[in-house]
Amino acid sequence: MKTFVILNTDELGIVDFDQVAEISAEYCRYSLDGTKTFVKYIGEQPSFLSGKTEYTHSEMLTILATAEWSGNTPPE
Repeated sequence: MKTFVILNTDELGIVDFDQVAEISAEYCRYSLDGTKTFVKYIGEQPSFLSGKTEYTHSEMLTILATAEWSGNTPPE
């Protein structure tokens, strides 16, 4: 089961891409304003992500559907 962790883009320097599903920062998805991204991993949480909030696949889908990530919000 994949686990997701949201990071501020300035934290990408801590990521060991050998321990997550993404192969580099260029392959990460970013929030619309470019300030956040996320990584995913299977199994134990890599030590460099210690203390970070973990999200399930379904929680992450909900987050990615928000205006911060997709910009597809219904008109008010």
